[in-house]
Amino acid sequence: MSLSRQDVAKVGRLARLALSEADLERMTGELTKIVGFVSQLGELDTDAVEPLAHPLDTKNVFREDQPAPSLTTEQALASAPRHDGACFLVPAVLGESGAA
Repeated sequence: MSLSRQDVAKVGRLARLALSEADLERMTGELTKIVGFVSQLGELDTDAVEPLAHPLDTKNVFREDQPAPSLTTEQALASAPRHDGACFLVPAVLGESGAA
């Protein structure tokens, strides 16, 4: 499959990249090669290959979730520099907030 300069320019716009004419020329050739390599994968016979989620054999090493007693709200807020009795109060990061 061959990509046109217009295809590459569109991809560049979608990726919010400012591509110069030289970049468009170079990227058209490089992306055409990449798409060609990917299309080669479609030629492989994968009928006898089982799908997998990870290339290595892995197993879950985490323990099962078990309900356990937790801190009360008062205990959790005891060391907080600022709280309102129910929540931690932190400085606003995005925009204005009346709570902090």
